[in-house]
Amino acid sequence: MGVVDRATTGGYLERYDDALAKDPMSAFGLVREWMRTDWRSLFAELRERRPVFVTPAFTVVTRFADVTEVLSHEQVFSVRAFGPRLDAALGAPFMLGRDATPMNWREKGLMQFVLDPRDAADVRELTGRLADELLDAARPGGRLEAVHGLFRPVALGVCARYFGVPGPDPQTLGGWTRAIVADGFANFGGDPHLQAASVKAGGELVDHLSDRLAQHRAALRAGRDLPDDVFARLVRASPPAVTDDRIVVNMAGLPLGFVESAPGAMVEAVEQLLLRPRVLAQAVAVADDPGRFDPYVWEALRFSPFFKLLPRLCERDHVLAAGTPRSTVIPAGTFVLAAPASAMFDADVVPEPEEFRLDRPRHHHLFFGSGHHACLGVHLAGVVIAETVRRLLLRPGLRPLPPPAGHVERTLGIFPDTFNIGLGAERREG
Repeated sequence: MGVVDRATTGGYLERYDDALAKDPMSAFGLVREWMRTDWRSLFAELRERRPVFVTPAFTVVTRFADVTEVLSHEQVFSVRAFGPRLDAALGAPFMLGRDATPMNWREKGLMQFVLDPRDAADVRELTGRLADELLDAARPGGRLEAVHGLFRPVALGVCARYFGVPGPDPQTLGGWTRAIVADGFANFGGDPHLQAASVKAGGELVDHLSDRLAQHRAALRAGRDLPDDVFARLVRASPPAVTDDRIVVNMAGLPLGFVESAPGAMVEAVEQLLLRPRVLAQAVAVADDPGRFDPYVWEALRFSPFFKLLPRLCERDHVLAAGTPRSTVIPAGTFVLAAPASAMFDADVVPEPEEFRLDRPRHHHLFFGSGHHACLGVHLAGVVIAETVRRLLLRPGLRPLPPPAGHVERTLGIFPDTFNIGLGAERREG
């Protein structure tokens, strides 16, 4: 598990500068390893000493104002860093891989319409039912593997019953999303095997969704009602200008944006609560009241968001943090990593960042992104994450397991695959 408190003097910059003078590739490797294992203390040092961290390969942005500047200037800092890979996987342009284009504005608006925030209560109820069914069936007997025993099955269940994307089966759908997202958001080295796996998975996902769309079209022609899920809503709501191939690509974006990130956030939140026994006890005490409980999840995620870095590509020369001592020219073509995990600990904006506080304003929470590409289903993803964690905490005996059993195993250092926790079997009502 990650540490609770920030290490303030890591000496990272001295080691980086020494390595850079001798072997730039080894310096690059050091930074990548620190971002994977020691990111909190690394970011603390960068915020204090080199808040815009320029390397030959990328630039890391660590202060709150600068991170939000990057994320809100979509025509300067574009998603072209990962958009083409999603296009390649899906075989067509994907609107989230576009910045302020007519396609993006039109199709994002359509998806926000069918992802109705008023569904939040029903989605929370569905999530709770799925979580309880899984926890009842698991009968953990002192231990639960939470990723595949709870978090991913809940997310895949929401995909099936709310999004209307059950997959041929949950395991296949989960395999597709992992392959595509791993290439799009974690394949910084351009591994051709990851790229090939993504394209294969994307083709199969698109074919599957095309078949489901054909079934919906046939049902409408036969005068049969469609189910009240997001896929069916999109079929009914799309104007003629939105062709079937656009419906399929946009529906593919829902599991891609949800099946990896929601379970990842659940792991991070539970891990951070387990690191704080006093806070965990307080959260358990109010777990029968979602309104009082949910802030514990959001503050836990501030300490460790799932996506700690958000990649962008600088499209033209830009002066970042203009008028401040950290003003830096970002040249066109620079690969920029905005670090929300660092920004949420910027004491210039976030009071007492090292304290676990439940009164943080929503705009201090960057774990759903910020700006043009903030999570478009945030109202619904939020209740799935919080309610799954709440149902887990309604079970008695939640506790960390000593290492190595309790260590979170991650694919590519990002995607959680194993998280063993101590847990009883029966549940409180709530």
